[in-house]
Amino acid sequence: MTVAHAGPRLDRLRVSPFHRRVMWLIGLGMFVDGFDIYLAGNVLGILLKTGFSTLAQSAQFVSLTFAGMLVGATATGFLCDRFGRRFSYRFNLALFGAASIAAAFAPTMGVLILIRFLIGVGLGAETVVGYATLTEFAPPAVRGKWVGFMCVCVVAALPVASLVSAFVIPSIGWRSMFVIAGLGAFVVWYVRRTLPESPRWLESAGRTADCERVLRAIEREAAGDDLPPYVPERAPQPARAGSVRLFGPPMLSRLVLGSVSMIVTNTLLYGFVTWIPTFFVREGLTIATSFGFAFVISLGAPVGAAIGSLTADSWGRKPTIIGACLLAIVFGAIYPFVHDAILLPVVGFALVVPIYVLVAVLMGVYVSELFPTEIRMRGAGISNAFGRAATIATPFAVVALFTRYGVGGVIVMMIALLLVEIAVVAVLGVEPRRRALEALASDAAAVPAAVPAHA
Repeated sequence: MTVAHAGPRLDRLRVSPFHRRVMWLIGLGMFVDGFDIYLAGNVLGILLKTGFSTLAQSAQFVSLTFAGMLVGATATGFLCDRFGRRFSYRFNLALFGAASIAAAFAPTMGVLILIRFLIGVGLGAETVVGYATLTEFAPPAVRGKWVGFMCVCVVAALPVASLVSAFVIPSIGWRSMFVIAGLGAFVVWYVRRTLPESPRWLESAGRTADCERVLRAIEREAAGDDLPPYVPERAPQPARAGSVRLFGPPMLSRLVLGSVSMIVTNTLLYGFVTWIPTFFVREGLTIATSFGFAFVISLGAPVGAAIGSLTADSWGRKPTIIGACLLAIVFGAIYPFVHDAILLPVVGFALVVPIYVLVAVLMGVYVSELFPTEIRMRGAGISNAFGRAATIATPFAVVALFTRYGVGGVIVMMIALLLVEIAVVAVLGVEPRRRALEALASDAAAVPAAVPAHA
């Protein structure tokens, strides 16, 4: 049978309604994932107020959410590389959809905490699968922008979750929030049935006939008879490489790069951004003022994610990452010394924007591009697992630094991590901008694959 050449055939396709359908179907799942993550803060407040939960139980709820996400991020890497992307992105939606519905009927907080762990497994899996799957479909010239847009979908769920909570919880109750999340997951699970399996994965798994069938269907939908030419690559050898490949050159350096990037990104999010209201209250601001300032600052999240999405292709991954780190360092160094009621939220907004540029480019775009198709999900999953593990230790470090040194101590930790990120990206980083995934996989120093101008 003729070799499928999945990579070149996918990369030569013009952006079409097929690509937009794939992007929106994956984006819907990412939005539901973000909604389920962000509803926790609103629900926990009501659980504490009504006595359904204690402060200690609320902490366990949050902790087991992250523990579940760690398990999900790790496990889905192995499942995706073994059974395919399609199996995994439907399975994780079914898991956290069913668990969310079950959470609405939890009789005690202890049961809700255990169910939340299962929800976390599905949430962690969706994050890895969503970004990496779109990476394998998007044409090289727009891959950064399109995959970065997934981060915008996740971040957009924050104001939606807050708005829905404000109307739904007072009138119907907190349980309804889990029902909404669960039903949303099942709706996306149903509409995603039209998403094809990744041809790149099928070819890497040795399923050339299936790959050819899926590729021809994609080509008919995307281009009809107007197919641009492509340059065939050497016939690929089906690979069942074990995870040990990740721990030898050149993949080990990329695994280190991905893991450090996920640790830095998650620590910035859960070691600074989510603590902003607490910092304000502890420094003497009223609760109303604190949440008002926090809302203004949080508007930097979608702005930063959008900037990261738009600049990943035009500027390149490495320049965008390093530039955002430098801006975050500058505004981070200024932030502790600002006490003016007008300047404080402005500087905070300016600090959050580059942080979310990093979230979009690192968490969304860059890490999935670092690994070959046959071990892409495992590499991304392990990197994300390190990031999730960092969130378990982050609260303790934040409390210790803030108690002893104030918000300046937390900022110093953040700046130190940003400097590490700059060094790691500068030394170990590759530049995927407008390069075929196969060129990146073959050699970090490979000559970039030509991208047709129409892409």
